[in-house]
Amino acid sequence: MILAVCGGKGGVGKTTTALNLAAELDAVLVDADLGMADVPAGRGPDLHDVLAGRADAVEAVREADGVSLLPCGRTLAGAREGDPRRLVDALRAVADAYGDVVVDCPAGLRADVGLPLLVADACVLVTTPDRAALADALRARSLAVELDAGLAAVAYNRAPEASEAVANALGAPVVAVPDADSVAAAMTAGRPVAAVDGEAEAVERFGALAERVRAARE
Repeated sequence: MILAVCGGKGGVGKTTTALNLAAELDAVLVDADLGMADVPAGRGPDLHDVLAGRADAVEAVREADGVSLLPCGRTLAGAREGDPRRLVDALRAVADAYGDVVVDCPAGLRADVGLPLLVADACVLVTTPDRAALADALRARSLAVELDAGLAAVAYNRAPEASEAVANALGAPVVAVPDADSVAAAMTAGRPVAAVDGEAEAVERFGALAERVRAARE
């Protein structure tokens, strides 16, 4: 399964959601934000190298704090050298080799968001209660529907509880993930919340989100 994690607005916790879902689903996390990568990269070939034809996608996957990861490069030169159209084949190759893949999509609704959605079997929308974030999530949902990427669930970040109105508007189950110091600390360390504080409420919420994804797959 290829799962795209997307959200129209930046800063809503999309990368945090993708990292924790990859950990919960025992999937490879692919950082496909070609211009503003957030996932720690470390040493070795990255997605920029893959898209430029300098590296094999499967060989570029590495272990990072218990999560299998295909990181994205962090230089503008690397982003310019790659051909984004190779992303589809790269994601399929990683899925064939590893099984499940979680793709951290870029913010916005540019063409590089459409490529992961085009190849995805399902997607998770990420938003916050902020009105602008919800409006962008609706636009992202429309793109996902147009590209036939089934909406498995909505990650409702920085919210104390799920909203029936949001679930109805976006057409998918909503899992609320409240703001917490443990979430911020985990993201700063580039690790899943469970690896930083196994008792944090967010661990249970990300687990519930992963269950929604599994249910949508069946």
